[in-house]
Amino acid sequence: MTVFNGERLESELFQLDRERMAAGWYSDVYFRNIAGILEKLSKENYKFKDQDIGNIEVEMQVFPRRQPYCIVGGIDEALAILKVAAGYKNEAGEFINTANTLEVEACQDGEKAYYNGNPNNVEPVIKIRGRYRDFAILETPMLGSLTEASRIATNVYKVMVAARGKDILFFPARFAHYKLQALHGYAYSLGVNAYNDEYEANTGRYISTDEQGAWWGGKGGGTISHSYVASFLGDTTESMLQFCRLMPLEVNRIALVDFDNDCVNTSLSVLKAMFDKYLKLKKEAKEKEAKRYKLFGVRPDNSSHLRDESVEPLGKKELDNGVNSRLVFNIRKALDNAYENWDLLPSEVEIAEKYCKDVKIIATGGFDPEKISCFESSQVPVDIYGVGSWLLSNCDEQGTKNDFTADVVKVKMDDQWVDMAKVGRSPADNGNLKQVDLSEL
Repeated sequence: MTVFNGERLESELFQLDRERMAAGWYSDVYFRNIAGILEKLSKENYKFKDQDIGNIEVEMQVFPRRQPYCIVGGIDEALAILKVAAGYKNEAGEFINTANTLEVEACQDGEKAYYNGNPNNVEPVIKIRGRYRDFAILETPMLGSLTEASRIATNVYKVMVAARGKDILFFPARFAHYKLQALHGYAYSLGVNAYNDEYEANTGRYISTDEQGAWWGGKGGGTISHSYVASFLGDTTESMLQFCRLMPLEVNRIALVDFDNDCVNTSLSVLKAMFDKYLKLKKEAKEKEAKRYKLFGVRPDNSSHLRDESVEPLGKKELDNGVNSRLVFNIRKALDNAYENWDLLPSEVEIAEKYCKDVKIIATGGFDPEKISCFESSQVPVDIYGVGSWLLSNCDEQGTKNDFTADVVKVKMDDQWVDMAKVGRSPADNGNLKQVDLSEL
């Protein structure tokens, strides 16, 4: 299962409740009312201006309203909704699926769609032609899928741009209902892939739960928690030594170093203890065991209400507290120079220097594009950013909301397609639209 490679996700992946979806359970009630009225008019052979209104065929276009663009997500799920739930119930109450009668064009998940605020100048991401009453009730869940996935994907992309391609750890699982994790993790993957594609980068994808990777084959990863340190009576160093001893080699050894609000000294303590183990095992020619004690990184996650012990106060909360640039510089300097104070043999100095300078800094706690951009422009030595709640935000820094809308823009009259958009809207096109065979999904 792959993402952003021209292939679409299989419809079974979404585990849709076809019966309730087709019954309008997830739809705004007025769409159910509309479909019901059209069905009754069809049975009455009602005509208006010589047109069979109950069976009217329409062209609907779906487009985003995030300015100036969004990274589109949710296309494949919206198409799956059409595939399984477009249709009607016959006289016997049996559901008749009519998805095969629809003409559908759609973009690919992960592509950009632009919107400049003018509803007459939009880029549709889906177009549907067919009998309106067969898919009218599906507008609500389709738009919801598009809005949710595109919001996350675009937020991730914006963070990636701010971070200039540095790895972004996806940490919003605790800020949303657990049933959204697969969708959110997929959208994160779209955002990262869109950045890599546009900037010819090779940034990795790092999620915190297995469910976040369920749609694209990713696996959750992580470090330690404050509660884990507390379980070792607040001793971060001992907690890391046991983590290293017991965890598989493929798990990166990243120390959470703010438990005592003294990140520099905690980092140095962990660094020295792990290096001692590492060096001892290397001397014993136990290379594999030595790797268990290779410190990959340290993660400051200080509260925005606290000033770390190593940070000299300037008298401004936003400059003193939390994970600020001065704290990161302090940690980097301490890590890089730590070996100079160790009792080493001449043959051990080069090994120790490399060990110290290889340690990465993973910054978490309150990061958004604005803060990341500030760090990057000041060349703050962060290697990896962890971002959580902002990635679920519905507004960016300009206050631009992320949502989608759908319009009927044409109707079929006497076998001719006639423009029928409401005032202020008009049929539009998008060069990325491609014909979709729903039966193949």
